[in-house]
Amino acid sequence: MLEIWGRTNSINVQKVMWTVGEIGLAHVRHDAGGAYGVVDTEDYAALNPNRLVPTIRDGDVVLWESHAIVRYLAAKYDDGGLWPTDPAVRANADRWMDWTASTLNAPMRTVFWGLIRTPPEQRDDAAIKAGVIALGRAFILLDAALEGRDHVAGERLTMGDIPVGCATYRYFGLDIKRPDLPNVEAWYARLAERPAFREHVMLPLT
Repeated sequence: MLEIWGRTNSINVQKVMWTVGEIGLAHVRHDAGGAYGVVDTEDYAALNPNRLVPTIRDGDVVLWESHAIVRYLAAKYDDGGLWPTDPAVRANADRWMDWTASTLNAPMRTVFWGLIRTPPEQRDDAAIKAGVIALGRAFILLDAALEGRDHVAGERLTMGDIPVGCATYRYFGLDIKRPDLPNVEAWYARLAERPAFREHVMLPLT
């Protein structure tokens, strides 16, 4: 059976769990990371030398890095679904996964950690403000790309929606000023109708 290591409040673990939920894969998840520890053990390091979450074991396959895991699960278990068969659509989905890593993650981490996981007296307000501006610019770009389409790679949900969808849930959950994003809001509303998204992503921000 597929094994997953990671805690439910980790955005990277949520990407994997949403994927598993969409596909309907039987699995067992082991709490790891944060207050659960585990990642500091030698047994875990043998699976993932970075000592981060998530990590999966699927038979003889051991894999870490959340986007690589999402791609693997989609390709193996949902070919033609989350894993598009059309190379152009698949490349488009890949692009948004990479964009999340290259453009969205840094300011999101700054703002999320600054507002949710840092006591008010220890916050770097200038860094948070700059992060909010960077996020606004990024989501304006996403909003333009979603014009006339239901999901980031076209008309149906693909692996490309998963990383950016997880980030969008956090973005809308933060007490910050956001630009007008009608296309992002409509797309997000479609995601929020999906049971796997509600179960694995729409969790309290901690």
